[in-house]
Amino acid sequence: MSISPRRTAVVIGAGPGLGMSIAHRVGREGYTVALVSRSDARHAGYVKSLAEEGIEAEAFAADVRDRDLIESTLDTVAERHGGIDLVYYGPGAVEPDAHPTPIDRIDSDDVRTAMSWVYPAVDVVAKVLPGMIERGDGTLLFAGGLSAITPMPPLGNLALSSAALRNYALTLHAGLAGQGVFAGILTIGGLIERGDIHQLVTSQPERFGDTGSATLDPDEIADGAWRLCADRDRPEAVFSAFG
Repeated sequence: MSISPRRTAVVIGAGPGLGMSIAHRVGREGYTVALVSRSDARHAGYVKSLAEEGIEAEAFAADVRDRDLIESTLDTVAERHGGIDLVYYGPGAVEPDAHPTPIDRIDSDDVRTAMSWVYPAVDVVAKVLPGMIERGDGTLLFAGGLSAITPMPPLGNLALSSAALRNYALTLHAGLAGQGVFAGILTIGGLIERGDIHQLVTSQPERFGDTGSATLDPDEIADGAWRLCADRDRPEAVFSAFG
């Protein structure tokens, strides 16, 4: 087992938008970064971009909905680095070209599909939290949607899963009080620049219309995310392109 002298962060949902901005931000704070995403197609480029900033990184292909695989991936990271100090959970809840089901058309199957991205968050926490509590330090950060707090009927089933994830993060934050472990959530409304969904939408204006100013800079979100984790004075940071 090789143990890094640096702290270790796991970025689940490593994509070209917010995931990689988070990876670069925590890397600049001294973390070794383990990237996790469903495909390894872009991993070499991601690791190279981090290395260019002097950030030690490695990447793993794992779908969070495969419980055994994501747990074994976390085990591998912990064994190589002597533990996991920070986890960012932000996998995409839908494929880039898929659409949520509007609230007036959903059924329970639609909700179960959306919730399939929430259950792995609980599994990830169950895997890493005991070690964090034992050390008396650790960070758990989740990325969710603004529909968790603002009614957005077109997002339908995704609004329900966003609300569930937000409630889980906030309740976890309260439950961990006094144990040295921070849990928080980024509540995000708007297209995140450089991300896959942003690329899809902006490439098809005839289908999606003009996004105008309804976009967010992932680097600015990552800066806000780091402040949330470093200050630990509140459990949530909201980023909205809608005013």
